[in-house]
Amino acid sequence: MGKVTGFMQYPRVGAAKRPVAERLKDHREIELPVVAERLAEQGARCMDCGIPFCNTGCPLGNLIPEWNDHVYRGRMTEAVEALHATNNFPEVTGRVCPAPCEAACVLGIDAEPVSIKLLERSIADHAFARGHVRPEPPLSRTGKKVAVVGSGPAGLAAAQQLNRAGHNVVVHERADRIGGLLTYGIPDFKLDKRLVQARVEQMRAEGVEFRTGVEADPAELGARFDAVCLAIGSRVPRDLTLPGRDLAGIHFAMDYLQQQNRRVSGDRVPAEQSISAEGKQVVVIGGGDTGSDCVGTALRQGAASVISLEIMPQPPESRDPSTPWPLWPLMLRTSTSHEEGGERAFSVSTERFTGGSGTVEHVHLVEVAERAGRFERIPGTERVLRADLVLLSLGFLHPEKTGLVEALGLALDRRGNVAVDVNLMTNVSGVFAAGDCQRGQSLVVWAIADGRRAARAIDLFLMGKTELP
Repeated sequence: MGKVTGFMQYPRVGAAKRPVAERLKDHREIELPVVAERLAEQGARCMDCGIPFCNTGCPLGNLIPEWNDHVYRGRMTEAVEALHATNNFPEVTGRVCPAPCEAACVLGIDAEPVSIKLLERSIADHAFARGHVRPEPPLSRTGKKVAVVGSGPAGLAAAQQLNRAGHNVVVHERADRIGGLLTYGIPDFKLDKRLVQARVEQMRAEGVEFRTGVEADPAELGARFDAVCLAIGSRVPRDLTLPGRDLAGIHFAMDYLQQQNRRVSGDRVPAEQSISAEGKQVVVIGGGDTGSDCVGTALRQGAASVISLEIMPQPPESRDPSTPWPLWPLMLRTSTSHEEGGERAFSVSTERFTGGSGTVEHVHLVEVAERAGRFERIPGTERVLRADLVLLSLGFLHPEKTGLVEALGLALDRRGNVAVDVNLMTNVSGVFAAGDCQRGQSLVVWAIADGRRAARAIDLFLMGKTELP
């Protein structure tokens, strides 16, 4: 544990952020480093709570009390070791995970929880700054070859674990850069892509082979590899089949974010394909993390106005009684992007789009009320929003079925995801699935956890035993 009386002495403190006026001028990360003394105080707030529910709140089972104590006592090397014992990419989860561990923190029952996410990020950044992130190649090779298809967090976690078990791992990625949504889905102001590249270089030095710009060939997978791990994500977006949906200026959120990430990386986007919010009145439909990312990106591009629409009612400012501790709380969350500007509207439903010359100009809304699990429109509450750019951020349905899934003959569950058994193996022997493609759209931390689970299962399948955690 941390300091015995730490939770009574020190208040919860988060990382300071760059001023809004400054950060809207660039795409650099928002949060600033925390000095060692203040970080130690946050570690000191961790209590000797008997049963650390933070462990079970985290899908990775992170050793949170251990690293909190190490930080409090100034043992940063030990904190780095504890952090990496369960998590391949803590610099990622320390930035973009919503921190279910904090929602389960015992201190959070009647006070502010420990700043677990801040501590995680700070330890990971210390590890990079002090050269503690080093290649860990296996001492020997098994002679087995494993193909990992997809290089998002699930695929990368599986690849690193399998490689460290001694297997020869080849990662197949159809994009031109490794990282999946870490590279092309999450804005740079939330996750600096140099961190992703640093992990890729670590894995390459460990012996992982990366192939970019390739579509995995089912015949090659069966002929050349002893096992396959599919980590292809859930990439089919949920759409709105409404009048006017075919008007120009209405785009899926991920298409918009991916394009901007390419710009930030130095890629040239042809003018005829450009999706830009500059000078436009932007409407974001969907109030989740991706919608929030669209808000922050649009503001940085110089949007004239931004409004986010959410069909759900506005949550309460504090934990709703329907989600008591240690459950993930229903409550209003204000992201850094929401802090930067724009409006938010709750309990509204989009009914149609209208425009002239084939381009969207207006979004037609109506207020709704939830009754018996259904949303019913409230007559007389109709209104119209001016819109030059509409971004659909409604989540994802399931993985793409055409191509690899169909070619391999993989069974699907009732939601259209790849069906797997308790060991994450599909109906095809030797073919496993990890992450969103089998779980459905979820969190980065779940993807990493699934990648590690799949790696352990594959190692056991190939060798009859495994020492992977």
